[in-house]
Amino acid sequence: MDGRILVGTSSWADPGFVKEWYPKGLPAKERLPWYAQRFEGVELNSSFYAIPDRNVVRGWAESTPDGFVIDVKVHRALSRHSAPLDSLPPDLRDGARTNQRGRVLLTEELEEALAGRLVEETAPLAEAGKLGAFLVQLTPAFAPGKNDLAELDGLVSSLRSRPVAVELRHRAWMAHKRIDATLGWFTERGVAFVCVDAPPGEHVPIMPPIDATTRDDLAYVRIHGRNTDGYMHGKTVAERFGWRYSDEELEEIGTRARALAESAADVHVMFNNNRDDDAPTAARRFRALLGQEPGGEDQLSLGDAP
Repeated sequence: MDGRILVGTSSWADPGFVKEWYPKGLPAKERLPWYAQRFEGVELNSSFYAIPDRNVVRGWAESTPDGFVIDVKVHRALSRHSAPLDSLPPDLRDGARTNQRGRVLLTEELEEALAGRLVEETAPLAEAGKLGAFLVQLTPAFAPGKNDLAELDGLVSSLRSRPVAVELRHRAWMAHKRIDATLGWFTERGVAFVCVDAPPGEHVPIMPPIDATTRDDLAYVRIHGRNTDGYMHGKTVAERFGWRYSDEELEEIGTRARALAESAADVHVMFNNNRDDDAPTAARRFRALLGQEPGGEDQLSLGDAP
């Protein structure tokens, strides 16, 4: 194994974490430092809903140790999800167009402005050497035939100051007849293809477990749990992504991550099975199985129950 495998979770402020994982009564401002004692990286999830303020971002940079990495999920409008007008920064709302339901219509001008604002507001992380990748989690509605990956070229260009990782959510992108063209776009644009561990099934929004390294410095894996019925029909995050990974399942993911590390300098493995403490529990167990030090006073050993 040549590359580093960096393990974290998809958020550090999930309500389930607060309820089940953090020490009772731990102040909100102390959660990220406590988290950073146990992991080397994390995904910022709140940026999907609103562009963060740089002063808040500076606080994150200052409260985490050297080498800690924060991957930033881009705003939902940029990833082609439905977005209400009030999710935009106030000064970008007046010029924005909306549909009959009040949802933002993404134009080239708005895309450039919104992506530029995200880069500006996360600058304190970049300056501290703690900004990882910009994560574009596409909607399943972004589908081949209806859409073309080249539609993302402008967004990728606007975010080019850091690596960009794109997670597809429509499995037809990886169909046998299309997979070469799909991965070709990722390689040609220098975009990291997001690999997934997802529930079994061939439903449209369930991506197959295909691994690919499309840039030398970064491979990216997101862990979504394996509850097919919950993933497809759940109404809440806990119902959709809740899953207690067994050691055997984590070893499978470890095999995949190690293979990716043979061709990428860094492999980010982010656990998104966000129900109660499922994600941090699995992620720390995963670190132990990889031979990494899980950190914190509550150390894990390979003899501990998952």
